[in-house]
Amino acid sequence: MITFSRRGFLAASSAAIAVPHLVHATAADPAPALALAASSRTLDINGRAATVFGLAGPAGQGLVLDPGQLFRVDLTNRLTVPTIIHWHGQIPPNEQDGVPDMPLPLLAPGEMRSFDYIPRSGTHWMHSHVPVQEMQLLAAPLIVRRSEDLAADRQEVVLFLHDFSFKPPEEVLAEITGGTGMATMDHGASGQMGMGQMEMPMGGMMGHGGMSMDLNDYDWDAYLANDRTLDDPEVVMVERGGRVHLRVINAAAATVFWIDSGELSARLVAVDGHDVQPEAGSRFGLAMGQRLDLEIDLPAGTGAWPIFALREGRRERTGLILATTGAEISRLDTLAEAESPAFDLALEARLAALDPLPDRAADRGQMLMLGGSMQPYVWTINGATWGKHEPVRARKGERVILSFHNMSMMGHPMHLHGHVFQVVGINGHPIAGALRDTVYVPPMSMVDVALDAGEAARWMLHCHHMPHLSTGMMTEFVVSA
Repeated sequence: MITFSRRGFLAASSAAIAVPHLVHATAADPAPALALAASSRTLDINGRAATVFGLAGPAGQGLVLDPGQLFRVDLTNRLTVPTIIHWHGQIPPNEQDGVPDMPLPLLAPGEMRSFDYIPRSGTHWMHSHVPVQEMQLLAAPLIVRRSEDLAADRQEVVLFLHDFSFKPPEEVLAEITGGTGMATMDHGASGQMGMGQMEMPMGGMMGHGGMSMDLNDYDWDAYLANDRTLDDPEVVMVERGGRVHLRVINAAAATVFWIDSGELSARLVAVDGHDVQPEAGSRFGLAMGQRLDLEIDLPAGTGAWPIFALREGRRERTGLILATTGAEISRLDTLAEAESPAFDLALEARLAALDPLPDRAADRGQMLMLGGSMQPYVWTINGATWGKHEPVRARKGERVILSFHNMSMMGHPMHLHGHVFQVVGINGHPIAGALRDTVYVPPMSMVDVALDAGEAARWMLHCHHMPHLSTGMMTEFVVSA
């Protein structure tokens, strides 16, 4: 958990992911490189030891940069396997983007690689771009603060979400795919992907035309908030009548969450690190790879207030507790009283960017048909898996409209590397929506996004559902000069 306050309140638990204030630096006065290590660690999950991966910075899991501080990082691989880290939400030079062999290879065990670029402010994260490693929790917050964050009289709290299995990720993927999924897919190499039969019984909800939506394709052993479950949740000490800036990151491999502030009224002020017109509410959907920034005003009295992350379509939940000094903290059930609904685009349709893309005509458009099925477990973009894909192409500087048309019965959080896009259409209705890097496309739905093509390079475009990605749901956005 990462927490800050001008008033000096800190997380109560020493087990938290705590990253205190880092040294200020500017481009004119560069600080030394920060050390970041991909390494193993042990968590206590419901009384059972679990060996997982992590990204250890100078003061715990993750990194926090202050206004004007460069992203100057020395990344060391302290694992026994090769790895590579993608800086999700950032737009580094292409060679620093962190995708295997596009263009740089994986880091060998013991190898160090340096990164140096101007970061984008906001709530972001970093994770391995090897699906089985992200499923082993090789991910962490990446927070880039603005001068307004330093000036604001509010306490910053990070809520970092995961789904977790005690089984090795290769075994999880084998169960999901029927035993022949390409669990260790090499993003940089072309080749045919083996697909297997899906044999697990799947719970779903009724979708369009009476068809059943498959909201979840695996029941995980635990759902984690800052590496903990509700059997032993993190308790963040807060001030009576204070204001909390809650940065929520969905780092789960295959779980959509509803963020529920319960009795507390919240204001959604940013998505994927980009400011939006504030949207009041107490429940907000969050797909894999996406982030939410919520402002919460606390009551004046003593109290303890859970912030829940509810699993889409099921009763499982995780979360943390905001509590004032002396508050009585009750035990929380890991199951909600009722199943949560399916995630939809109702909120997305209302969001509006505070700093939208400049208004201009599109130079080109591209339809991306999202397809797939549970039996066999095959997931495609325009009918092709990675290695058989036809890249999406554009020229640098062009305004491009990408239309994601999901013809499958599972939702797909679609993430584009190296770019920020604006949501400009939902199911054929034009909107002037939020800026994002990851957009959720529900079953039998269509979402249009606009972007200006950036650096001439090969950029990944893929579903952020790890079993979908690992079985081929990925293509390239190739920008030419």
